[in-house]
Amino acid sequence: MRHFWRWAAMALLLFLSKPPCGRALQGGTPGEKTPASAQLLFGEGQTALQRGDLNAAEKAFREVLAADPDSVGAYANLGVVEMRRQRWAEALAWLQKAQELAPEVSGIRLNIGLAYYRQYEFHSAIPAFESVVRDQPDSVQPRYLLGLCYFFTDRDADAARVLEPLWQQESGQMNYLYVLGVAAGAAGLSDLEKRALTRLAIVGQDSAELHLLMGKADLTRLEDTQAITEMNRAAQLDPKLPFVHYYLGVAYRTRHEFQKAKTEFLDDAAVEPDLAFDYDQLGTVCSVLGEDEDAVRYFRQALRRDSHLASSYYGLAKVEERHGVSAQALQDLDKAGAIDPTSASVHYLRGQVLQHLGRRDQAQAEFKAAAALQKAVRDRLEQDISGVKPPEPDLAQESQQNQ
Repeated sequence: MRHFWRWAAMALLLFLSKPPCGRALQGGTPGEKTPASAQLLFGEGQTALQRGDLNAAEKAFREVLAADPDSVGAYANLGVVEMRRQRWAEALAWLQKAQELAPEVSGIRLNIGLAYYRQYEFHSAIPAFESVVRDQPDSVQPRYLLGLCYFFTDRDADAARVLEPLWQQESGQMNYLYVLGVAAGAAGLSDLEKRALTRLAIVGQDSAELHLLMGKADLTRLEDTQAITEMNRAAQLDPKLPFVHYYLGVAYRTRHEFQKAKTEFLDDAAVEPDLAFDYDQLGTVCSVLGEDEDAVRYFRQALRRDSHLASSYYGLAKVEERHGVSAQALQDLDKAGAIDPTSASVHYLRGQVLQHLGRRDQAQAEFKAAAALQKAVRDRLEQDISGVKPPEPDLAQESQQNQ
C-alpha cells in the first residue's frame, strides 16, 4: 500500500513544480573554429529561443550545423527546442549527440535527465542527475530531481541522503518535507522523519495543502480512515485544490468503493482536465463496474494526454479481450509491454490472448515469462491497477515549478 501512494503522489509533485523544458546552452559562440556567419546565426538562434520562437531557433541552429557539424551548442539547443515542444525522443537524440562531443558539459547531462524525467522514466534519469550532482554538489535543482527519482524508484535511503542537505534551501516547501519525511520513515531514519513531518505541520498551518499531504502520509502507513479524514478536510478547505479529489478517488478505489471513487476522479478531472491519470483511473474503475464502453473512452482519453501510460494500454487490452477483440488486445499489450517490459501482468494477459488466437506455443512462452518475472521483480503495473501502488503525479510535477 505504501508503494501505491508513493506512485500516486508523483502526480501532485509533477503538477506543482514542473522542471523547465530544457535550459539553453549559453556561452556566446558555438566554437572557435566556427565561421563568423555561423556564429551570428548561433546568436540569432539563442535570441529566438529566449523569446520562445522555436521555429526560428530551430532554423538558425540547423544552419549552424550546416556550417559547423561539430557545434556542441547547436546540437544541445536543438535538444532544448524539442524539449519545449515536448518531443522527448527527438530531444534526446540531439542532446546525446551533444554529449558525445562534450561529455564534460554538465548542462547537457542535466537536460538529458530532464528529458527522461518529464516522461516519468526515472530509472533512466538517475545516471544523468547523479553525474551532475557529482560535478556540482551544491546545485539545488539536480540534487532535488535526483532525490525525487530515488524516491519514485523506491530507493528511500538514497532519497533521504540526497535530499537532507537541501534542508536550508527547501524546508519552507511542503512537498519537499513530505518526500523527505516519507523517505526517511521508510528507510528507518525516525529522527529525520519526525523532524521533516513536524516542520511540515508548522509550514502548512492548517492549510488544505497540508491536510492533503498529511493524508497521503497516513496512507503510506496504511491508516486509510485517517487519510480519508485528512483529505476530506483538505477538500472542505479548498474543493478545487488539484489532486485532492484524485487521492480521495484512489483511497475509495483501494477500499473497493468504486462509485465513490468514480465521483472523485470526475471531480478532479473537472479541476485538472488535462491530467491523464484521472482518466486512467476512471477507465480502471469503469472496467471493474462493467461499464466497458465508458472504460474504453476514458483509457483513450488518458492516452491522448500521455502516451506513456502502460496501465491504460493494459486496461484497454483487458476490455478488448473480454469482448473477443483479441487482435486489437494484442496490439495494445505490445504497446504496454514496450513501456513496461518487466510487467508479469502484461506477459500473462498476452499469453491468454495468444491462446485464444490459437497460438499456443507463443502463449506458453508468455506464461513462462510471466512466472519468471513474478519471482524476480515486483510488478509495478499490476500494483498500479490493483491499488497497491497508484501513481503520484503531483510529486513528480512538484519539482517543476521552482526551478
